[in-house]
Amino acid sequence: MRREQSNMNGFDRKIREILPEGLMSEDVRVLQINLGRYCNLSCKHCHLACSPTRRELMPRSVMAEIISSLGENKFDLIDITGGSPELHPHFRTFLEKLCAKGHNVQVRTNLTNLVEPSLSDLVPLFKSLRISLAGSLPCYEEENVDAQRGDGAYEKSIAAIRLLNRAGYGLEDALSLQLVYNPGGFSLPPPQLELEEDYREELGRRFDIHFNHLLVLTNMPVGRYRQQLERYGEMDAYMKILKDAFNPSILPRLMCRHQMSIDWNGTLYDCDFNLALGLAVNHGSPSHFRAINFHQLKCRSIMTGIHCFGCTAGSGSSCSGALAPLTESSEMGRFSFGGPLLD
Repeated sequence: MRREQSNMNGFDRKIREILPEGLMSEDVRVLQINLGRYCNLSCKHCHLACSPTRRELMPRSVMAEIISSLGENKFDLIDITGGSPELHPHFRTFLEKLCAKGHNVQVRTNLTNLVEPSLSDLVPLFKSLRISLAGSLPCYEEENVDAQRGDGAYEKSIAAIRLLNRAGYGLEDALSLQLVYNPGGFSLPPPQLELEEDYREELGRRFDIHFNHLLVLTNMPVGRYRQQLERYGEMDAYMKILKDAFNPSILPRLMCRHQMSIDWNGTLYDCDFNLALGLAVNHGSPSHFRAINFHQLKCRSIMTGIHCFGCTAGSGSSCSGALAPLTESSEMGRFSFGGPLLD
């Protein structure tokens, strides 16, 4: 669906200098499924504002619709997220049914739940199903993690990684454990490979723990992170950083061009950040999963906003980490400014 120039946001206008038709998807290789907003943590950077008080959870009926509607469609990855997806009452059954259909499944976890006695069956389940894991650890220093996630989050996260290592995660490709970093202040992240080396050295030396890869994410000016920017009067400065660091070379690899997100209620989105903002797909076919048409979704006009500058800044950002080729991962450190850690 082509937008009129008068209705375009700043990102649309920037993109059309390079792509006259605007930002279009090319296929659907990754299907991300958000099971809800309920979480045991209230992280200060969370773009979805998840917390223990949120009650949105995907109904069992929507889970059944997803399993049924997937049919014979195969994806590179089905990515399960939240909230804290492992706290969903039907989480285990949902994983088992997806894997029984032959899908490659990844779960995004904040790690801290995995050491709770009531969830002691999860790591063995993940291992038996060969579930890949993306565990959020926004820094290798305790002070920074607890500042973002709450007191004790770091200690539990380290204990969880050790538990996963004992099960074989992070030690072999078949049991993939990726850690996920995001900045604690108002800046772009450093180069992914350089930071991965720091994580390996620090976590290995201090705790003898292992992981496969580090994923580096840019904080999007959405949700609680946006509230922090506005509280400190830094929203304009942060947006200038993102816009000044715009990198057209990563446009072909933007996750929205190869991925779809399904919210807890079955609504379809181009990405997890549009999901947070309520910007459902607008491509000429229904925006609910029960009427999904994968053929139409493969080539759709992507809904955008100024937050999209976050995905195109520096080395780029996606749910799978930085997007730029290794030779382009250089200059991200330039784009920063003085500001407090998330408080």
